[in-house]
Amino acid sequence: MSLFGLGSRNQRTFRPKKSAPSGSKGAQLRKHIDATLGSGNLREAVRLPPGEDINEWLAVNTVDFFNQVNLLYGTLTEFCTPENCPTMSAGPKYEYRWADGIQIKKPIEVSAPKYVEYLMDWIETQLDDELIFPQKLGTPFPSNFRDVVKTIFKRLFRVYAHIYHSHFQKIVSLKEEAHLNTCFKHFILFTCEFGLIDKKELAPLQELIESIVPY
Repeated sequence: MSLFGLGSRNQRTFRPKKSAPSGSKGAQLRKHIDATLGSGNLREAVRLPPGEDINEWLAVNTVDFFNQVNLLYGTLTEFCTPENCPTMSAGPKYEYRWADGIQIKKPIEVSAPKYVEYLMDWIETQLDDELIFPQKLGTPFPSNFRDVVKTIFKRLFRVYAHIYHSHFQKIVSLKEEAHLNTCFKHFILFTCEFGLIDKKELAPLQELIESIVPY
């Protein structure tokens, strides 16, 4: 069985799992995450541990959430195809276009799998850039670190929104809805704890979010 008990289908997972920055406090913070998650108390699991640096905490969790979304989406790659999902959408009212501000400056319409591919490549580039996610203990985080993290979370949310709107029945048939819901709840509680996504961005899944975090 693979991680989270999702079975061998995940051998097709989108890309290799990222690990926390080596030499950082990542390993220590990850132990804290595992311990609090193991208790089943997600609200406790998202809180900044006493005395810890908020940027370190954001960094370790960003890597974790990237891996989680990757793993979830990896179970759907044979169903989320350019034919089935010609646009990256979250229901009829919300469509997402891709731009990274560097190679693609003007947002372009792409299929959902292409959007996710662009997105995961872009996030990996951020995570691998030591000027943004420092690898060595004591190296300062850049002044725009929180903005980068917010953009990553905003875009990871879009993958969740697409999965829920376009592939939830498939998730149910694969018996993965409990796992999806737990991952999403953890993601939303973390985002709300640190104010990482604007409320208007959360609109496609507002009802679901209100059942997790009553406003």
